[in-house]
Amino acid sequence: MNNGFSPHEWANPHPCLDTGFVVQNDFTLPNSFWFAVGTLMQQGSDLNPRAASTRIIGGIWWFFSLIIISSYTANLAAFLTVERMATPIENAEDLADQSTIYFGTLKGGSTMTFFRDSNIETYQKMWRYMESKEPSVFTATYKEGVERVKKGNYAFLCESAMLDYFVQRDCNLTQIGGLIDSKGYGIATPKGSRWRDKISQAILLLHEKSVMQMLYDKWWKLELDEGLGQRLVCPNVDPGLNKASALNVVNIGGVFVVLLCGLSFAILVAIVEFLVKSRDLKDQKLKTRFFS
Repeated sequence: MNNGFSPHEWANPHPCLDTGFVVQNDFTLPNSFWFAVGTLMQQGSDLNPRAASTRIIGGIWWFFSLIIISSYTANLAAFLTVERMATPIENAEDLADQSTIYFGTLKGGSTMTFFRDSNIETYQKMWRYMESKEPSVFTATYKEGVERVKKGNYAFLCESAMLDYFVQRDCNLTQIGGLIDSKGYGIATPKGSRWRDKISQAILLLHEKSVMQMLYDKWWKLELDEGLGQRLVCPNVDPGLNKASALNVVNIGGVFVVLLCGLSFAILVAIVEFLVKSRDLKDQKLKTRFFS
């Protein structure tokens, strides 16, 4: 639209021949489309803008195309790299469907009982694997399970509280996937005990005052040992950093703002060009009438 509005884009198609008042604009609709596509493909075009306004539009469009193509290329490279680096195990189903990585749990623990008594097909399949595997994939202690994990090619299944504690204390360990079962801890009392309600009310009060969360942070996420003067837990790492995020308006919104500002400025320049050209034509007509 601006190409046809600006008077400086209209020129003699054959400069070496006197064709009178015949002028044309090279930026027709097909040529404009070809110019835009050529810029996106970073191949250029035989069409060159003449007017200042169209040159501003062309420059802003080149800048916009450069940023968009560069951002897409960089994001694609990061996405492909992260996909190759990603762990092959994301959940219990992935673990059950492969045979390369061994997995087991604490022998006689609640996790072992969960898999043994589960009616879910995936967990039954995992239990049959653990029960039949030789040498045994069960461990006698949590420490033994952690050591087998650190040696490689082994996944240790345990309670979330213990898992969180180990991961916080050892930066070489990581948790894969979410919880496969949800159980809480409680304090056992004899049936009909008068202490049951009092203990329950006390625990609820501690939750309401965030005392339980403070205790959790103290014993699970203590960052510095005042006696040893060293870090006890690993720094928190956002799991999203291991995955390439898709480009969205938040990431590249600035380049669209620059494009709109450039287009607005080019329109103002085109209006000025049109007004100046109109004034020159008017003055030329007045001079022609005067001399005639």
